[in-house]
Formats: sequence, C-alpha cells, structure tokens
Amino acid sequence: MKNLVTVLAIVLALAWSCSSENGFEKAYNSINSNDLATYVSALASDEFMGRAPFTKGEEITINYLADQLKAIGYEPAFNGSYFQEVPLVEIVSKMDKPVVIKAQKGRFTFSSPENIAITSPWVTDKIVISESEMVFAGFGITAPEYSWNDFDGLDVEGKTIVVLVNDPGLYTENGDLFKGREMTYYGRWTYKFEEAARRGAKGILIVHETEGAGYSYDIPRNSCMTPNLFMQTENGNSDKCMFSGWIEAEAAKSLFSNLGYDIDKLRMEACDPGFTGFDMESAITLTINNNYKLNTSTNVAGVLRGTARPDEVVIYSGHWDHFGIGEKQDGDSIYNGAVDNGTTMAMIFEIGEAFKQLSSVPDRSVMLFFPTAEEQGLLGSKYYTENPAFDINKTIANINNDLVLPIGRMRDVMITGYGQSELDDLIGEAALKQDRYLFPDPNAHTGMYFRSDHFSFALKGIPSLYARGNCDSREFGKEWAAEMEADYIANKYHKAADNYYPEIWDFSGIVEDAQLAFEIGYKLVTSDIYPKWKEGSEFKNIKK
Repeated sequence: MKNLVTVLAIVLALAWSCSSENGFEKAYNSINSNDLATYVSALASDEFMGRAPFTKGEEITINYLADQLKAIGYEPAFNGSYFQEVPLVEIVSKMDKPVVIKAQKGRFTFSSPENIAITSPWVTDKIVISESEMVFAGFGITAPEYSWNDFDGLDVEGKTIVVLVNDPGLYTENGDLFKGREMTYYGRWTYKFEEAARRGAKGILIVHETEGAGYSYDIPRNSCMTPNLFMQTENGNSDKCMFSGWIEAEAAKSLFSNLGYDIDKLRMEACDPGFTGFDMESAITLTINNNYKLNTSTNVAGVLRGTARPDEVVIYSGHWDHFGIGEKQDGDSIYNGAVDNGTTMAMIFEIGEAFKQLSSVPDRSVMLFFPTAEEQGLLGSKYYTENPAFDINKTIANINNDLVLPIGRMRDVMITGYGQSELDDLIGEAALKQDRYLFPDPNAHTGMYFRSDHFSFALKGIPSLYARGNCDSREFGKEWAAEMEADYIANKYHKAADNYYPEIWDFSGIVEDAQLAFEIGYKLVTSDIYPKWKEGSEFKNIKK
C-alpha cells in the first residue's frame, strides 16, 4: 500500500511539474465571480420559468445550455447533438376525497396533502384502495450484511405497510449499528419504496420525522402536488406499489396512539435487532386520480475531446431541473432554483472554460453534463449511465455538485461520502494550496450521498466526488455557516424563495470550489491515474 501511494505521488508530481508549461495557472485563475454571477442570473431568472421538465421552461433551459457549450468550444456529446432524450412519464396525482383509516377505536380522516402526502406511479387513470390492511414494518429494511430483516415473520403482500424514515443507526447513535448517524441507502425513502414493491405490498407510507428525513414535511407535501416523473416502462410501473407517500408526524402520532403506541417510543423499540413488526388492525381507503402523459425530457452534454486517449473521460455534472411554476409562496409562484442548482451549473461552465484556457488539449476528454429529472429520483443521470456517451469502464471519475451556497470563502472542503474513494486524496492535496482542510459531511444522517447525480455513477462503479465549502466560514466561523445552511434548507430549499440575490451573494467561495474541481480534473485528464474506491466502500467491487 505504501509503495502504491508513493507511485501515485510521483505520478502526480510529474503531472504537476508540467502544469505551468500548459498554462494551468492562467486557466485556474480564469475562474471568477463575475462570470459565475452572469450564469446564475440567467439560469435563475423568471424567463426560465423554474426549469421544470416537460414545460416551456425546459426548452428554454436546454437550448441555453447547448448554446453556452457551443460558445465555450465544447462539441456535442451525443452523436452530433448536445441533447440526449430521456423517455419519462409525468404523473399528477390528485385525491378528491380524504384518506380514511379505520382503526381499533375509531375512524381517522386525513386530508391530503396536509396530513398525508400520497402519489401513485402507476400509468393509469384511477387508483382505488378499499380497506387495505395495514402492517407496521419497523424501518422497512432488509439488510443481510447488517443481519437485519424488518419483514421477518410479516405477511405484507397485497397490504399497506407503514415504516419509519432513515435507519436505526441514527436514533441509537451506535456506530456499530448500520453506520451510526450516517445514513445508509437503506434509510432513503427510495429504497423503502423499492423494498415494499419487492415484498408485494399494495402501498407504503413513511412516518415523517424532520431529523431523519433531512427536511420538513413541507418537502413531501409540496412534491405530491407537483408533477412527478418516472421512467417509461412496458408494464406502466405496475411492478411498483400502487401508491406511496408520507404521513405527517402529528397525524402518525394520533394514529399510533389510538393503537396503544407512543410513536417516539416505538421508533426506539424498532431500533432493537430483535424487534418484530405487527398487524396494525387498521385499514386504509383512498382514491387517486392520475393525469399522466408520456414524453421525453433531455440530458445536455458537451465534450472537449482528449488528444492521446479521447475515449477516456472525466465527467463534471450538475442537474438543470427544478420545480417550475407551482403553489404561490409569499406571492411568488416561480421556483427558480438559484442554488438548486444554478450555482453548480455556473461552476461547471467556468470549469469548462478553464480547460479551454490551457495551452494544449489534455490527453483525456472532459465532459460537461447537465442531467434532467434529478429532483425526481436522479432519473436523467440514471438513464445516462445505462446509455452512456463514453464506455463506463473508461469513465475515469465523476465530479458532481449540488446546493452550492454563495456565502463567501470557506476554510473547509466538505465531502459528502467522505472516505469512499481516492478522489478524496486528490482534492485534499488541492485544498492545501488554498489553505483549506477536508471535512466529512456533518449531516451525513440526511443521506445526501444518495440524493444527487454522483450516486448514479457510483452505482456503476465509477469513483464519484461531491465536495464543496460549506461548514467553516473564513470571515464568520462555523456557527454562522451552519446558520446559513439551516436558513437555506428551512426557508428556500425546494421553495419559490430559492432566488438569485445579487445584493447579498458572495461568489468568492464558489470560485475556490470551482478551482479545486478544475485542478483535480486537470490532474486526471493529464495523467494515467485511475482513482480507485477505498477499502470498505460498498462500490469497490462493482466494476469487477
């Protein structure tokens, strides 16, 4: 291992010694705040109509992205086109009646979306659920590597299951239980929906809890009212549960209280490996009206072709989609998505321009990739990894970002998924140049590693990085930075307030983040390095 590290260091040193001859410093310093502001002000303007797939806003957005790629000198990535069509189905689920749950000691009537947020992925006009038996299945997890099976002894086929958000490690803070406070994929709502379908459940409801979810109930509430996207399938998604969703914390508390349980105590009991789920002796009735349409959305990408090994590529990614025009909030109905994900797209263009500033084209290719439908479950990046422009085995790395806050220079480089791959080591070296230090995501319990497009690449065994300054402001310190992030999550994330605020935004930290991402990409495309997954990573053996 020591010899391997030494060889890696020598290779990097040799590559670095040639950097000044190739105009690296000039390219590095070409990344600037004014250009970042120009990109974000355009992408987050009302003209783009909130950048929702299947809308006029999509057409405006993808054409803007393609025009910018052409302007900075990147050629089309997809057989002569900047566009890759992604076949999706858009479904708007509406409930014209309250959800009724008959319990032991009475009848509960829950309004949607205030108490319960439900959608259906089925490509059909109407879903009618009549007195479906309900079963409590703990965290809804089957994880052999953790010797965990919440479904042991439970019959859930054809029934509606109720499960808890996240996984048991969070609530016990036991580092030997799953990954302690760091969420595993088993804690993600997407996994729970998938496992419920594998078990043959008719429906699934997740009990919302803000710490475990990583966001307030407003997020699933708002999402169930907007169009939801799914991949087009031959079976019309009939292999998924007929309905899925979330039950608000107070509504769940009242329901379980009726059954004789305190939901908070039950959550802790469910963290015990010996816990067994139970028949809730309740039944749920609901009707969903689906308005659906089949269409295609669009991934956008441009390429700077390498010279010596053009079939090998480093991919920079940042999704373009947001939520379009929706429910009015403080008089504003356009969900502009300035931070989510305008700032990242601006970073990628600046990085792309920096590569064009080099004196010579690198050996390997660079791709700037803007996937669609990230907000709907990473659909665009998932489709790309199934239908790639470059061979997956020759895709050297994915450098992704999301939610980059424009709040000034930071001392830290926060890595979401810290310790997964050797990309951490590369960015650590580059960070020293800026007098910065690496910092694992302090909110790993929210599962951000599974919530952005790098995860699609990781699932294919491609080393993937998600890193940004976030936790330690040079000017104001850690507490202030945490307050800024908390304010964004509470008041702007997935809301109409995620706007461009030129009078208060400071792009200097994003400049440094972009320079870091450019530097590690430069080292990769001007060398023979194939970064590897580290020991203990669940993605280590995928390519093998």
